[in-house]
Amino acid sequence: MIGEQATGTGSSGMAHRSGPRRPEGGWADWVGTAARVGLAVVWGWAGFAKIGDPEAAAQAVRAYRLLPESLVKPLGYGLPFLELALAVLLLLGLITRVAAGLSALLLLVYIGSIASVWARGISIDCGCFGGGGAVSASKTAYLQEILRDLGFLLLCGWLLWRPRSRFSVDGRLNGS
Repeated sequence: MIGEQATGTGSSGMAHRSGPRRPEGGWADWVGTAARVGLAVVWGWAGFAKIGDPEAAAQAVRAYRLLPESLVKPLGYGLPFLELALAVLLLLGLITRVAAGLSALLLLVYIGSIASVWARGISIDCGCFGGGGAVSASKTAYLQEILRDLGFLLLCGWLLWRPRSRFSVDGRLNGS
């Protein structure tokens, strides 16, 4: 049974106990799969929304007023590729813990950036899923954006803690 310890005899005929048994592919693996696929969809959506218009992506980065102009275009143009790479890694379940860690770092940057413009009274669309740039104060949704990203951060936390999931390349490579 789950959580019970098995007792058996070794070659010496003496009884021995093994640790708690865990069923192969339990519910936690399904939670990991859902977290992996959910994050992959988010990163894929965000990356595809930006990749077709790199100038708009750069404008969204510029609107935060956090970086020197020399970094705005490289970041705006490169960010969609990073998001798409994370989407692919998570969807495949390849180096899941690393992809979850990078996702968490990126989400922390996004959360900090949104909090920064909110605190400074700058009215922008976050540009998370395309678009971005200045908007009227009534069109901002900073609290919802931060809460959404905190939810995604929880998914990353699950995968950092327990990267094992169903239908993953990692699982195939590790023989599970």
